[in-house]
Amino acid sequence: MTVTVGHVGLNVTDLARSTAFYQRVFEFEVLDGDDRYSFLGVGGTLLVTLWQQSVGTFAADRPGLHHLAFQVPDLESVRRAESVLRALGVEPLHDGIVPHGEGATSGGLFFTDPDGIRLEIYTPSIEGITTAAPDADAPTCGFF
Repeated sequence: MTVTVGHVGLNVTDLARSTAFYQRVFEFEVLDGDDRYSFLGVGGTLLVTLWQQSVGTFAADRPGLHHLAFQVPDLESVRRAESVLRALGVEPLHDGIVPHGEGATSGGLFFTDPDGIRLEIYTPSIEGITTAAPDADAPTCGFF
């Protein structure tokens, strides 16, 4: 059997706010939706669905989603996302763009969405980034 991820569905508390956030940060287009949900994607391909059916904030200490990672083609794309996030007042976790681990050539940016859902934008090559991995003994995406 060959399997790929079709899309990821996220519960949000404020659909309009979350839709605007994901559109701005990831340059997603709204493929479908109403006042209860948004189907978001790129080039007509569905990637994320947002469902307004929750209260509170993301609970990182409960079983379930750890984080959602999006791969982009190059470091410049990660840098653009970092600029957008900072303009929105979102401070990246760690020290901005960081490697996936000590000595890793891949890495990215770790942050949370308006509901506290942990997100990552990464690229296979972060050549030119000199920031050390946040934890020399563990994968960066594992503990944030």
